[in-house]
Amino acid sequence: MGSFRFLCCVGVLSLLTACSGETIRGDNTAAGNGMDYAERAGAVLDDPARPADDHSDDALRKPANVLAFIGVEPGMTVFEMEAGSGYYTELLSRLVGPEGEVVMQNPERFDQFLGDAVPNRVNGRLDNVRISKTDFDNLDAEDSSVDIVTWMLGPHELYFSPSEGVSFGGVEDTYAEIVRILKPGGLFVALDHAAASGAPETTGGTTHRIDPAIVRGLATDAGLVFAGESDVLRNADDNYDTNVFDPSVRRKTDRFLMKFTKPE
Repeated sequence: MGSFRFLCCVGVLSLLTACSGETIRGDNTAAGNGMDYAERAGAVLDDPARPADDHSDDALRKPANVLAFIGVEPGMTVFEMEAGSGYYTELLSRLVGPEGEVVMQNPERFDQFLGDAVPNRVNGRLDNVRISKTDFDNLDAEDSSVDIVTWMLGPHELYFSPSEGVSFGGVEDTYAEIVRILKPGGLFVALDHAAASGAPETTGGTTHRIDPAIVRGLATDAGLVFAGESDVLRNADDNYDTNVFDPSVRRKTDRFLMKFTKPE
């Protein structure tokens, strides 16, 4: 399942931008409040308390770039949709700090894939993380209570059915839930494997990809406002017809990263 493959890598955003020609729109690297999000991201990545397996994945996932783009601040509440085994949960927990909270959400049916990974990640380790097991169209949070909703490598899952007649949530209802739980001015961040422009939504259930325009359209139709995108995970050499788990493209897919705000 595409959700459990985490594809991201290390590097300070400003340095990579200067050296690699990366295109960033809506970047939060240095906020008006004087906070350097790239520096904060680098600091949590260097934390020796992170699991060794997480450190070994950093070179593929570009978490410093992704987190700097998001702009997580101390004390925030972050709702992490489809958190999987918690690679980003670990980082978000450190970024929000003891006064903040991370909700680590996976549909209950993910347990068969995740095993004990979630409790092993959280219990006795991440005191500011709450585990949630709901479908995507029934998010476990109060109205207007969340600063940031993230969905890493997950929006395509709305079109994947693990068995006939079973889904992880209705499409429009899921985006309505994202809007419902966000505070006014809050942020929704979507990262996923890209399908070719104009590809049907059904690719979410076949190749585990989604046309970025579909996600952007659903988010804006739900009432969110497009706030920027990053090219840090884009790969023009990807084969869009290939399943993301195929060895020829696995962990080398073209990935889009966008953010949206809920109007004040």
